[in-house]
Amino acid sequence: MSGRIGQELGVSSWITVDQPMIDQFAACTGDNQWIHVDADRAAREMPTGTTIAHGFLTLSLLSALSYELGGIPADVHSSINYGIERLRFLAPVRPGARLRLRTTLTGFEERGAGQYLMRRANTIEIEGEDKPALVVDTLTLLVAA
Repeated sequence: MSGRIGQELGVSSWITVDQPMIDQFAACTGDNQWIHVDADRAAREMPTGTTIAHGFLTLSLLSALSYELGGIPADVHSSINYGIERLRFLAPVRPGARLRLRTTLTGFEERGAGQYLMRRANTIEIEGEDKPALVVDTLTLLVAA
């Protein structure tokens, strides 16, 4: 993997974020702020004219989208979320928006016997938009089989 540092690991397929998904996330987390769940008020008061997805909903899609890319060596027993070093929410995600993940390997280092820390730069893009929904640098601990 260290030979792939600086290389793009891949781009996922598109996933649609719709209002039912936003509502389910609100119900699950208890974050029922009107900008996410009140379409009538959002139509009147939001600059977007619509509700918007929670930033943390968008961030939570990172795991599922990254599974599609592979990027984890075949001899890995487990991969564990280790942390986030940088996260920026850059553009709102409106209901009906389609998102995809673009990931680049930025680091790979041994952390001990059979353990490696993988660093990735991730961008969640919004179809048809100039700005991405978010950018985030993630750390994943890989444990060899």
